[in-house]
Amino acid sequence: MVTAAFEGVFCPSITVTGDDGSIDYELWGRHLDHLADAGMNGVLLFGSIGEFYAYSLESKQEALAFAVNRVAGRMKVFSGVGGTDMDEVLAFTHYAETVGADAVVAVSPYYFGPSEQTASVYFAQIAQATSLPVLLYNFPPRTGMDLSPELIAQLAADHSNILGLKDTVDTISHTRKVIAAVRKVSPSFSVLSGFDEYYTPNRIAGGNGVLCGLTNVEPETFVRMHAAWQGGDYTTALACARRINALMAVYDQADLFISAIKAAVKIKGLPVSTAIKEPATQIRAEQVRAIEGIITAADQLG
Repeated sequence: MVTAAFEGVFCPSITVTGDDGSIDYELWGRHLDHLADAGMNGVLLFGSIGEFYAYSLESKQEALAFAVNRVAGRMKVFSGVGGTDMDEVLAFTHYAETVGADAVVAVSPYYFGPSEQTASVYFAQIAQATSLPVLLYNFPPRTGMDLSPELIAQLAADHSNILGLKDTVDTISHTRKVIAAVRKVSPSFSVLSGFDEYYTPNRIAGGNGVLCGLTNVEPETFVRMHAAWQGGDYTTALACARRINALMAVYDQADLFISAIKAAVKIKGLPVSTAIKEPATQIRAEQVRAIEGIITAADQLG
């Protein structure tokens, strides 16, 4: 049996700041400790929930160095390197390797919605710039293009360090087709779903887990689900999946889902600011109360 490059449950960390927008390393360190202590397989800095688009290269480099040092090998540390300035993308990719990250995650270049040819060249440059594993990040509603199974398979065939995908598409059929295509050329290629509630269908389709936002809120539930699935305890795995399904409503309680996740983290006990980088509409008190209600209702499921 071929071992996947990455398997399990991975957290795209919120970027923890104060109300003034400055990074709060004390609280972010506590958040990273919580994820590691809960048993998460890895953490991604500066994914979508990490507001990668809103921070300077220097700020991201400083934060990544901090996270690698704080985690100290207790879980994998991925760095989101995607962007629209190729020089910065490659600079951050080089830095991630230098500072000791375990992999880089690259979202498709956005705004123009690149052609497959443009996307292929973009990802190839990233793969050629590092010896680290590279995970592709497919998020069509945000980038304007959908990475096809054929393109993903070709990239994996052409570049030995392109070893995974975060597939943030709201249909398991795309993920299933990716798995079928890419495993023919790269048997250890990891396919992770970006939607929290897709852990179970991802695994049924032959995938390797999730890289998803609610892991910030309840890492223990995801770790329990993954361990149960791995151990064949499907009753426990499905009970965890039902709780996650109920918590999915958290995403809909704010103008932008990032502040909803931050609010849920705060409700669970870590006193983080819910502020997100502007331009954005900040979460309101009544929306926070709605999230509290969703968490309370999920608690009643057991």
